[in-house]
Amino acid sequence: FYGQSYFVDPRGQFIAEASRDKDEVVVAEMDLDLIEEVRRTWQFYRDRRPDTYGDMTEQLP
Repeated sequence: FYGQSYFVDPRGQFIAEASRDKDEVVVAEMDLDLIEEVRRTWQFYRDRRPDTYGDMTEQLP
């Protein structure tokens, strides 16, 4: 994997970014209130129907 990991907020704004040519661990703080606000506004999960997933979501032995 060639790297250059990054964190973005729920709106796609870069919060932290690793370099391309060094081994690094990127640590950043995420605004949990912003995540909740975006989820309420964009409502990606509003029309989810997990009750219809059936066998597709069962764990195999």
